[in-house]
Amino acid sequence: MAEELQIEHTSEFYKPSQSVIEQANVKEYDEQYKRSIEDPQAYWAEQAEELEWYKKWDKVLDDSNPPFYKWFTGGKINIIHNAIDRHLTTERKNKLAIIWEGEPGDVRTFTYHALNREVSEMANILKAMGVKKGDIVTIYMPQIPELLFSMLACAKIGAAHSVVYGGFSVEALHDRIDDARSRVLLTADGGYRRGKATRLKEIANGAMKRSPTIEVCITVKRTGGDVKMVEGRDFWYHDLKEMPFAKGKCETEVMDAEDMLFILYTSGTTGKPKGVVHTHGGYAVYTATTLKSVFDLKDTDRWWCAADPGWITGHSYIVYSPFINGATVMLYEGAPAHPFPDRWWGMIEKYGVTVLYTSPTAIRGLMRFGSDWPGRHDLSSLRLLGSVGEPINPEAWRWYYEVIGNKNCPIMDTWWQTETGGFMITPLPITPLKPGSATKPFFGIDTAVVDEVGEQVKPGEEGYLVVKAPWPGMLRTIHGDPDRYKEQYWSAYPDKMWYHVGDAARIDKDGYSWIIGRVDDVLKVSGYRLGTAEVESALVSHPDVAESAVVGLPHELKGNAIHAYAILRAGLQGSDALAKELRTHVRKEMGPIAMPESITFVEELPKTRSGKIMRRVLRAKALGQDVGDVSTLET
Repeated sequence: MAEELQIEHTSEFYKPSQSVIEQANVKEYDEQYKRSIEDPQAYWAEQAEELEWYKKWDKVLDDSNPPFYKWFTGGKINIIHNAIDRHLTTERKNKLAIIWEGEPGDVRTFTYHALNREVSEMANILKAMGVKKGDIVTIYMPQIPELLFSMLACAKIGAAHSVVYGGFSVEALHDRIDDARSRVLLTADGGYRRGKATRLKEIANGAMKRSPTIEVCITVKRTGGDVKMVEGRDFWYHDLKEMPFAKGKCETEVMDAEDMLFILYTSGTTGKPKGVVHTHGGYAVYTATTLKSVFDLKDTDRWWCAADPGWITGHSYIVYSPFINGATVMLYEGAPAHPFPDRWWGMIEKYGVTVLYTSPTAIRGLMRFGSDWPGRHDLSSLRLLGSVGEPINPEAWRWYYEVIGNKNCPIMDTWWQTETGGFMITPLPITPLKPGSATKPFFGIDTAVVDEVGEQVKPGEEGYLVVKAPWPGMLRTIHGDPDRYKEQYWSAYPDKMWYHVGDAARIDKDGYSWIIGRVDDVLKVSGYRLGTAEVESALVSHPDVAESAVVGLPHELKGNAIHAYAILRAGLQGSDALAKELRTHVRKEMGPIAMPESITFVEELPKTRSGKIMRRVLRAKALGQDVGDVSTLET
């Protein structure tokens, strides 16, 4: 008799300590979650009261024109009033807002008072350059403080920002400028990554040649490299700061709750990147609430979200919600392992970081180098850890928990998207944890796992993840393309008006959610449906493998066959014997149906800057096909 497929998610619970429970901002989940689902508008109104409004809302949710939902309609607010202005009349005025370290080792710090000064100067400069309420300003910078100042300054004066990751190509930058029709571009001469200076202004110049809408380009001097400046269009930021118009107070613009705060482009497997639109009111409420609850943020914390501000994790959890909550934010310019694999661990010790939030990709990348590197540093300041970007395999989860957290720091494994604005399925510090599970939905988030016709599947069965009701942090539309918004996110179950996530998932008997991955990344092998994350986790559970990716390629008998790519731990070499051993290991872990046809050893995998493995690129290359839009690929 053939061996059966063995997929059984762990029932092993890691329970929080009594001290973690006692300190938690949220002491209880079940009853509060029940109330938030039964009366979500009352719950979100209660959270919105935590912020300061110029004028309170008339209605919490306007659902008269689904799926174009509106939140806190009639309310007047500006996210900057809550992120900066209101702190200036409290003791937080002189609290550190930002600790920044450049990759070469230079350090800059800013109190909330200094942050306000920098943001006001940038805002005054933008106004002098003709930026008005409702304009969209494109920002293309490395991870330097001026990137944050630029975003905050746009919001302060009522302009929306479109941040483009400072590593994208000429074509990718041009496409985003063109879609946003930006008049003004903010950039830098370059930044540092893995010991080298990037040439951002050179790329920006190439994009502006093709972008007739750009009239003004403001450049921050970071690396000091030679750059070409066009007279009448290009200005050095440090020169503009010396001008009289840059000095003095800048009033924060009063905005409607539904006014656009930013657009952020996210690419799919086909078609041009989508400009996801987020707004001032609902986004401010949602991000502030999720951060305070999930990461238990205290005034004494030093918060390090080790993402790039150029993607949604950076927008929500470096720039906006930490400042709304009055946190001290750690920001680092460069690569995690430069010049040595203990760069991050040394910074945690040096600055007394208390909460670290990063991606499984970064964790696995640092795990490759073993436990000796973090063992050289005192990481006892850490009290909570977090994971974001894609499902974290249990092996990496345990290493993170045991080696970095010293078995004392619960891991907040958060599932969410650019489109959702903030955490959707996530533990709280009080939640018993299962390695690899995002646990349960956040308050007010009504999720389900359903089949093709919208029927809820049984516990343990795989299906499609959906969100059954709107939430304040949700995207409002796709910039300039409302029809695509409806088709992309709301058409799968049109009679029910559910948000279609695009991820496969299952919910176990304990009610814990397991995200399998994008529906496109679910493999069908001989009639079995396998998640790429499950096969990859089986590979990474072998002691020689640091990271893996699997794809399905057409097979005459099986429909699809699994082909795997593996990055080995530092110092190890691939061989035919090891490939055979790994194939056998997966068979043992999951059953014969999951055994890869082949294993290719590689030094790196194609990833987005947010840490997601671009499996479609691997698949296309293996099949000799065009790889399509790779503008989000990390360079």
